[in-house]
Amino acid sequence: MLTNKEAKEAILSGRVCIDGSVIAENIEIENWCEISLDKVVVRQKKTRIYLKFYKPKGMESTLNNTIDGNLAPFFAGYEGLSIAGRLDKNSEGLLLLSNDGKWIETIINPKAIKEKEYLVLLDKSIDDEFCRKFSNGVDIGFYVTQPCYCEKKGDKLVRVILTEGKNKQIRRMCKALGYTVVNLKRIRIHNYLIENMQEGELVEFTPM
Repeated sequence: MLTNKEAKEAILSGRVCIDGSVIAENIEIENWCEISLDKVVVRQKKTRIYLKFYKPKGMESTLNNTIDGNLAPFFAGYEGLSIAGRLDKNSEGLLLLSNDGKWIETIINPKAIKEKEYLVLLDKSIDDEFCRKFSNGVDIGFYVTQPCYCEKKGDKLVRVILTEGKNKQIRRMCKALGYTVVNLKRIRIHNYLIENMQEGELVEFTPM
């Protein structure tokens, strides 16, 4: 391991290559780049991975294998993954994962304003007034939610599109309006759809 001074000297003397190209000054290095010193590879090139995953109901949105019900067994063979957009334990549907931290940030950063779409089954019949109140924003005790989209799709089923993601937000909104969520399924994050995926299935994709 080189000291900062030694690393700077190695760079200035043209002994360091990033992905096969000599660098002559300090630059930001992505975590998947190959690094060579004196033509010897000191860090192997990594492949950027992007995954869609259908999280089953009853499992935690974490890769921490010390937590009961974690998702780590589904991702054996993958390293350095982070989750973009978690779901609570009792919800199911689309998760996005990647080892590309910058891409993850473009999905989860609130300033990015990425849509998330859900199908929500409730415990009793709904009417247009429910959708109106839900869409206008709901006081969930510690926060008044931002305006969103809510469309009736069946007697007890609604389609919801949010651009924010407070903890258990949809469940809290429904409870404030006198309803209980029976099932919650996320079917889209930004432009990425769950489509015909099955519970526990993961699919590699190329970011749009």
